[in-house]
Amino acid sequence: MTPPRAVVISALGVTQILAWGSTYYLLAVLAEPIARETGWPLTMVVGGLTLGLIAASIVSPRVGNAIQATGGRPVMSASSLIMAAGLAGLAFVDHPALYFTVWILLGIGMGAGLYDAAFATLGRLYGKDARGAITALTLYGGFASTLCWPLSAFLVETLGWRGACLTYAAIHLFVNLPLHVFALPRVPPDDPARPRQSRSQILTALLRGRESDGVRVTLPQEDRLVFALLATGLTIGGIASAVLSVHLLTVLQARDIALATAVGLGALVGPSQVSGRILEMLIGRRFHPLWTALASALLICTGVGLLACHAPMIALALVLYGAGIGIRSIVRGTLPLALFDPGIYATMMGRLAAPILLLGALSPLAAAWIIDAFGPDLLLFILVALCLTDIILIGLVALAAQRRARLQAQAAEPEGVAAVVGSGQKTPVPPRPQ
Repeated sequence: MTPPRAVVISALGVTQILAWGSTYYLLAVLAEPIARETGWPLTMVVGGLTLGLIAASIVSPRVGNAIQATGGRPVMSASSLIMAAGLAGLAFVDHPALYFTVWILLGIGMGAGLYDAAFATLGRLYGKDARGAITALTLYGGFASTLCWPLSAFLVETLGWRGACLTYAAIHLFVNLPLHVFALPRVPPDDPARPRQSRSQILTALLRGRESDGVRVTLPQEDRLVFALLATGLTIGGIASAVLSVHLLTVLQARDIALATAVGLGALVGPSQVSGRILEMLIGRRFHPLWTALASALLICTGVGLLACHAPMIALALVLYGAGIGIRSIVRGTLPLALFDPGIYATMMGRLAAPILLLGALSPLAAAWIIDAFGPDLLLFILVALCLTDIILIGLVALAAQRRARLQAQAAEPEGVAAVVGSGQKTPVPPRPQ
């Protein structure tokens, strides 16, 4: 039996909050205590997350294939076990090599258990009807840092950073894992004919990235241009948020803004993300996700542009930017669902996630070099240029999708029938001579 939709979304929402808070957002609180106790440079400590994101980008295509083959339940459950093992290992590291090894393990868990895997799971369950579920899930995810940063700080204060890691490992074992096991269906409802797989078959599918007798999913020729443009646009569009999530306070302080004030301004981004997602939930379903993608790109570009131009309305710039990146996380899940066959959605999400995660890991490092060498102003102008490129790419995706639709319509047109352009009627024509 398939659990009710609300149960599935709520369970994934809780696990996403805890998964994001205990991996991606973990070092925001733990980096300084780790560096202080171990004596390792802070940059090396933070570099663990970078390595983890690179590992996540490498495994993401295989994760998408595995969700396509087995459904989300075994993959998301495996992610809880991997994250628990990684966090438990992190609690006992005493050497840089072990530290980085643990972050590679955590990165594999992140690739199998954060947004892209959760979106793929919802797409596998609900097909074209998954848009609302994806939007609702991002509302949960928006509270990850809000809830887990104070929790992490409390755990560090009471148990130390190693105790905090062990606590999060236990949360993955005793909260996230049961939710994934009991709230997600064993067999996706859109594929009731699929025979039940044994544990060994499921494990084989997870390790191989597809079923043992499955055929590798390939895009039809007419979809490849749309996919290439979409992958490029989503990757470029994610660079601004990846960079500013790390360097926003540095950029604001370069405007002679005191640290306390900069932190207060930066705090506007989180609520703006949630507000943007709520707005998309209320009115976004009336529009094609391409329009949502364009609105997101325009908001991000306007916000970053105001920062780059030294506009006095910094609060407004951050509100617009926050709303834009909040909507962007929804676009990342809903636009591929609208453009491609839902039957291969999980595979597409895995392939799209790889470059996004890779540049999301490397771009903050490149941005740090630019700030040190040339200052934050050049960085902001580069981000504006990338945002403008993103807007252009969204337009190109729309044109390529229209061209694909025309070609598909022509291919499906019966011989001996011609369409009267603009009339909506069809007129018979004589058959071609044999």
